[in-house]
Amino acid sequence: MRLAARALLGFACWLALAWAAPVTLKVKIGPGVVEMVVEDYVAAVLAGECSTFRSDEAIKAMAVAARSYGVNLRGRHAAEGFDLCSTTHCQRVDRGGVTPRLTALAAQTAGEMLWFEGKPAFACYSRSCGGTTEEGAAVWSDLRAPYLRSHADPYCTRRDDTAWRWSVAAPELMRALRQAQLRTPPEIQTVAIPRRTASGRAKELELSGAGERVRMAASSFRFAIGRAFGFQSLRSDLWRVAGSNGRLEFAGAGDGHGAGLCQMGADQMGTEGHGYRDILAFYYPGAPVGLTARGLSWRRLGGEHVSLMTTQVERDRAVLGDADHMVREIAAKYGWTPPAGIELRIYPDIDTFRNATGEPGWVAARTTARRIQLQAANSLRARGVLEGTLRHELLHVFVEAQAAGGLPVWFREGLVGYLDGGPGGSRKNAQDEDVRQTGDEARARLGYEASTARVSDLARRHGLEAVLGWLRAGLPAGVK
Repeated sequence: MRLAARALLGFACWLALAWAAPVTLKVKIGPGVVEMVVEDYVAAVLAGECSTFRSDEAIKAMAVAARSYGVNLRGRHAAEGFDLCSTTHCQRVDRGGVTPRLTALAAQTAGEMLWFEGKPAFACYSRSCGGTTEEGAAVWSDLRAPYLRSHADPYCTRRDDTAWRWSVAAPELMRALRQAQLRTPPEIQTVAIPRRTASGRAKELELSGAGERVRMAASSFRFAIGRAFGFQSLRSDLWRVAGSNGRLEFAGAGDGHGAGLCQMGADQMGTEGHGYRDILAFYYPGAPVGLTARGLSWRRLGGEHVSLMTTQVERDRAVLGDADHMVREIAAKYGWTPPAGIELRIYPDIDTFRNATGEPGWVAARTTARRIQLQAANSLRARGVLEGTLRHELLHVFVEAQAAGGLPVWFREGLVGYLDGGPGGSRKNAQDEDVRQTGDEARARLGYEASTARVSDLARRHGLEAVLGWLRAGLPAGVK
């Protein structure tokens, strides 16, 4: 069995982070707040957003996008006491519309998300892109999401219901804009589009009449019309306009902002035989799908005994020298040969470490065989636990490199704790399952303490040399 060793954050100073993996979401539904398991939330979003899809693969793609989007925006309404609302402001939730089909399709992608730089991606979507998806930054100016690119979508245009028309009398339009507290000319005779986005959508408008011209954002114009006449009137910012007999005639395509996944195009892709991963790759290029963190740009630095994988070379470079020094120190102290191929992987922040390893925030590091995965080094250094955590994990690498098959987890963990001078406790109840689980921090700490205390007792009674011999030969029957 390959042991996945863990260093509890602040094992020596009892410092912990209260950030657990997002198992549930608090969702505002009607007048109340409901706590929903993520997978139940995803199924309810599928019911609210895409229950009419013909393609199962397109629904699965939506499940991954909805899961990613929901977890990315978790806490959006924290000031109001919940994570997400159940309207299209976040994602439309319809718990009553969940069917066995939707539940089963959501389950087929359970836990899968789109990732960008180790975090769940902002996987936005719209009803129809009208044949060209929008750049994410064109909709949200401060958004850094290179996977939200503008590109042609031939699948959307194969549907015959992407084009739309809408007309409005000029005085009615002016009243709607003023109700939204937007400045207008004394009357509206023409609407021009001096600026468009790269996808061809209106970016800035110029309203003219009675000798005055007023400029406004196209998005403000569309939302004002939506509030006054309904959002099925001016459906997107992809339109052209002409004036006739005191009315303005709009002809456009698409429905919504157009960034990310186009629901009509995705459904068409699915009916043409494309799988859900193909659909996601088409609409979110550069945001890989996975159960754990993806999309990190790793750089490798080589040392004498340790190689360092990092996303921030200058910040983490010094840790490589510290690790090499500790390897030499441990080897000299116990007469051990340094294991070959030790890899130290430092994540850029706590969330990314948690996403990649599945560990809760109170676990500072995870070691499997000769790979050490570490929380952000600067964060651990600020808490005064970087050096202790690194030494603890390197001891695990040495121990695992020599461990006989079948050695119980409590002995391997306890030996590392003893060699590291960790705090001991009662030597009773040193159980493997206490150390393996990560759902209960207090139970894990007691398990580590009990394991350390038990090995400490064995070292006192039999001597450290004998205990280290058991590491390679296996435990005597009496000790087992």
